Amino acid sequence: MTTFADLGLPQRLVHVLRDQGITEPFPIQSAAIPDVLAGKDVLGRGPTGSGKTFTFGLPMLARLAGTGASKPAHPRALILAPTRELATQIYQRLDEPAATLGLRVLAVVGGVNINHHIRSLARPVDVLVATPGRAQDLINQGKLHLDAVRITTLDEADQMADMGFLPQVRKLLRLTPATGQRLLFSATLDGDVNKLVEQFLHDPFVHSTAPVQAAVDSMSHHLFFVGDRPARNEVALRIAARQGKTIMFMRTKHGVDRQVKKLRRAGINAYPLHGDKGQGARTRAIEGFSDGSVPVLVATDIAARGIDVADVSLVVHIDPPAEHKAYLHRAGRTARGGAAGTVVTLVMDEQREEVSALISKAGVTATEHDISSRDNPAGAPVLKEVTGARKPNGPALPPPGQATPQNQAKPAKKRSPSQRRRPGSRNTRRRGR
Repeated sequence: MTTFADLGLPQRLVHVLRDQGITEPFPIQSAAIPDVLAGKDVLGRGPTGSGKTFTFGLPMLARLAGTGASKPAHPRALILAPTRELATQIYQRLDEPAATLGLRVLAVVGGVNINHHIRSLARPVDVLVATPGRAQDLINQGKLHLDAVRITTLDEADQMADMGFLPQVRKLLRLTPATGQRLLFSATLDGDVNKLVEQFLHDPFVHSTAPVQAAVDSMSHHLFFVGDRPARNEVALRIAARQGKTIMFMRTKHGVDRQVKKLRRAGINAYPLHGDKGQGARTRAIEGFSDGSVPVLVATDIAARGIDVADVSLVVHIDPPAEHKAYLHRAGRTARGGAAGTVVTLVMDEQREEVSALISKAGVTATEHDISSRDNPAGAPVLKEVTGARKPNGPALPPPGQATPQNQAKPAKKRSPSQRRRPGSRNTRRRGR
């Protein structure tokens, strides 16, 4: 069995991984880490959940350790990620290993007061993890410089292309030294991503794990034909009341907010996640979902590749995605790291043809369940068998972030007329006057 030490990582990093219960590298880690350590440009292709963060992050840290000191506002390594959530999670994964080597990692993302980032950059930073927009804002203000960057990583490059970030990414890459090492990781390597590779990587070593389709083949896929919208909504409510971590996807921000209100009215502790939410709200949602205190996350596609949370046992497409790539990346939130997972799509009558084509293009085989003819589709035994659906029975919950009824301050107890006193009055009356 290959170990992280066999790959050439420093013992201090190996010990940190062992303390976290990580001893055996994933295939893409075994393949790519030695090349990154050797200073080569690397092009990594693999599905989300295949261990890419440590694939680029650990050898980046190893290459920086003991090779000089960083200056304020001049990081020596740069990691670009498409979403705030992904950038934050990369930072969280690398912070402890970096500290072990005496290195400092900093994340700068949109939605956070930029003055906070400016103050943080006033101290030496070894590895900067950033979303493209916030990095450019800091550069424009003269608070960030990329001239000392030795290693640059682009993570989820295909999502950056889908979100229209590649012009910003190109602009940032041109600010890094042309002789620097470049690493690019993506689930797919076509179109604009391939142009980016040709422009900025130098004879990259290509490492490819199983394609996205193969990764989702290990999951259980199900289509539930539910009939009309009211039936779909009731089915979604029952599924959300299950035990375990569940991510439910909607196409629009408004749909997410409306769905969360429905679930919380039924006593289900669901939180929303979409682009209009402030960074504080997004962080609370992810942290609660990660520690299990928030069992249900309702999200737009912003979360399809921006969340890496363990033990997500079910992904539900309340709104089927617009295209097959989105299906694959939504589905990739479950069955991570070799764990089991289930993916369910709720299909109304008018969506059957569209979803059939989507599933075919995604390259997966889904089991079909037609529960639309039942008087109560939400009570179908097969729905409970596949998802663990059950009838919600908790009290209604206030909007996320507000105090729950049991934590709210109790109103002052009313006193009887005989107990009431005017200000300044005594508790006992004087007699004899």
